[in-house]
Amino acid sequence: MPRKVILDIDPGIDDAVALVMALFDPRLEVLAVTATGGNVPAEQATANLQALVGLLDPPRLPRLGLAPADTALPEKPFNMHGADGLGGINLPRAQLHGGHVSEKVIWETLRAHPREITIVALGPLTNLSRVLTRDPSIVELIGEVVIAGGTVQGAGNVTPVVDFNFYCDPRAARHVVREPVTKTLVPLETTGQVIFGFDLLDQLPDDSSRAGDILRRMLPHAFRAHRQLLGSEGISMHDVVALVAVTNPELFERTTVAADVETGGELTAGMLVVDRRTVRQWRPNLDLLVNCDVPAVKDCILRGLAVAGAGT
Repeated sequence: MPRKVILDIDPGIDDAVALVMALFDPRLEVLAVTATGGNVPAEQATANLQALVGLLDPPRLPRLGLAPADTALPEKPFNMHGADGLGGINLPRAQLHGGHVSEKVIWETLRAHPREITIVALGPLTNLSRVLTRDPSIVELIGEVVIAGGTVQGAGNVTPVVDFNFYCDPRAARHVVREPVTKTLVPLETTGQVIFGFDLLDQLPDDSSRAGDILRRMLPHAFRAHRQLLGSEGISMHDVVALVAVTNPELFERTTVAADVETGGELTAGMLVVDRRTVRQWRPNLDLLVNCDVPAVKDCILRGLAVAGAGT
């Protein structure tokens, strides 16, 4: 049976690639896709989600959640995703009717499928934190949460010790990490092991397919941004690797840890803190994916993109 999932995303480039893969993966039943501010402000996140789903026209249309308009995003030191979040490709707006705010969509979907759903959180954890605040009992209905976020060794990609997703909403990250729900965290060090070179562009689906057209227009910007801003000739697609952790967990090394998130530090707000003391004082509360089979993960991504291209 396909695995029921909710994708919670802040549609920048790697979120969009993950969405393309997930919507056409026969192993996944994407019940809902919900937007949150992060890579782009809330309004743009919603517009990107609606445009992507509208253009891809998947065989099963998921419910879509609107990013909460009152989300305040912190200042970012640089922008990897372009003005529109999708590499400046300016997808035509596709206003889909009947949309509700993301937290409502998540809540209703969990209630309709108790203990069956994996929430795949590829952006800041704002939406999930709001759902849990609105109805704390909903935690009993969540099957699992897979989170792209955190940095275990203290090498962040926004501040010296914080990754982007936790940086955007440290309090939401702490709230979710502390909740008594089955959680798997895919940190920056693990997702960053998978690096694609320019040859990726030659392995994308043909632009005669809808998926291929979007990918071939969007991904060149990712290579330019990585070169200009990070001095890297390859790209890391962190959210895409986190999606593979859902579909192919056997490709990752897993360990159970006791962790929390710092919220008050001037230099460390959003930092994932793992209790490594000889006599641990905190209770284990999440699984951490600390390594992956890089060639196999890359192969999964390429095959997933090929399936999406064939389906569009």
